[in-house]
Amino acid sequence: MTAPRSTLRLGTDAASLAEAGRLLARGALVAFPTETVYGLGADATDSAAVARLYAAKGRPSFNPLIAHVPDVESAFSLGDFNGNARRLAKAFWPGPLTLVVPARPNGPVCELARAGLSSLAIRVPSDPTARAILREAGKPIAAPSANRSGHVSPTEAEHVLVDLEGRIDAVVMGEASPVGVESTILACLDDRVVLLRPGVVTRDSVEAVIGQSVAEPETATEDNPLAPGRLTSHYATRAPIRLEATSIGPDEACLAFGPEWPAGAHPARTLNLSEKGDPVEAAANLYAMLRRLDGISPSAIGVVKFSRAGLGEAIFDRLQRAAAPRGAAFYDLSRI
Repeated sequence: MTAPRSTLRLGTDAASLAEAGRLLARGALVAFPTETVYGLGADATDSAAVARLYAAKGRPSFNPLIAHVPDVESAFSLGDFNGNARRLAKAFWPGPLTLVVPARPNGPVCELARAGLSSLAIRVPSDPTARAILREAGKPIAAPSANRSGHVSPTEAEHVLVDLEGRIDAVVMGEASPVGVESTILACLDDRVVLLRPGVVTRDSVEAVIGQSVAEPETATEDNPLAPGRLTSHYATRAPIRLEATSIGPDEACLAFGPEWPAGAHPARTLNLSEKGDPVEAAANLYAMLRRLDGISPSAIGVVKFSRAGLGEAIFDRLQRAAAPRGAAFYDLSRI
């Protein structure tokens, strides 16, 4: 994106959602709410629109994007779904799950959105505002998180504007995203189901549907992530993050969880993901609280230790990425 533009604020009434869909179909960049986080939408069939999306986010062009569609039938038209993929789609769509499947030959999603891969990441969101916009657009919409690449993901419309005001065409001013972390990503490219990114659809719930253990990804290269969100340095704050902090320094902020605070935590510089220790509440608060703590410019953000069971696995994954050195990577997904 070479020049600033005026970013239109749209409501959530039917006429505004129809306008959002029309803008997307014409190649504009429109941010809109989903149940996970706010997404930055672009026509996934239009390489020029996808290039503008990459430019707005400052996103590495090798990082594939998720194609969002309004219903399962639309998803099945884009990719080849094996038995496991169909079982997972039936169980969890619409919802916070992305499936990576082989792209159909001569399918509509452009190569740039797929980062040159023969696979395609697809999601059917459950948020009614998102689905209405997708129906109006009439095309698969690439929609990564609506923030500058590497920054904390947005869960409110105002978070989007902090990062992207003047860089995108419109923002749908909807409600806060209730889930608060990005979708679980599963690769269904052979007889395995591989967990590429944990999320609110947990490992246990997936295994209950497919009747087998979820496989782990291979070991890492930075240059060939199979799925979105696989760079280690992701969701980053300006302040360094210390994980499993048992004490907080005088110039540090604290991200707490549960009724106990670490030694040295100051009330003015502490936010609690969930005082009652509820991981669902913690996930919904995660990004907004990281943004608020980062906004007071602490020397570091100390994050307390918490269980990694269930949804805790997804929360820890995001925090681990936020704490990682910039530019690192976890997985070599090229052989999956």
